[in-house]
Amino acid sequence: MTKVELETGGSVWKMLVKPGDQVAQGDTLFILEVMKMEVPYPAPISGEVSATHIAEGDAVEEDQLAVEISP
Repeated sequence: MTKVELETGGSVWKMLVKPGDQVAQGDTLFILEVMKMEVPYPAPISGEVSATHIAEGDAVEEDQLAVEISP
């Protein structure tokens, strides 16, 4: 299981995946808004999204767990 954690705080602008979705390495999982900039988060591996821990509109913090992917 690969865990995607946030590198910085901000707000979740758009979630592009949900549990059960198949993703390829490099696919954008979600977009975080940080100081009026949109920051996409790519999938570090290919696999299935097993869990999402954030939702659109959430205020999030650095190092918060966002998404889990099973290979």
